[in-house]
Amino acid sequence: LRLLPQQRYLQAQRAEVGALERKRNVLCCLITRVLKAEKQLHVDNLVFRVIAACQKGELGPGLQFLSFCCHSVDVLSCVLHLLSQGYLRRQEDRPHVLE
Repeated sequence: LRLLPQQRYLQAQRAEVGALERKRNVLCCLITRVLKAEKQLHVDNLVFRVIAACQKGELGPGLQFLSFCCHSVDVLSCVLHLLSQGYLRRQEDRPHVLE
């Protein structure tokens, strides 16, 4: 019987998961803020606006966060998540427009 040393990579993986959850939460907040202001928006325009806000480090009026790198895949993943949760919806006649 041998005792193995404590595996440090498990702790690192937990930290990475936490960071990814925080990033997803910030992106979901940005998406909802942009759509609240615009009421409806083409999905491409929404992605560009969220990415621009991430690069500038702007969450909304008076709120700031550290800028971080986000890609269109990250934003689209969050859009799909919000659609599945019912926070966003597509227009029936134009499915590429979100409300």
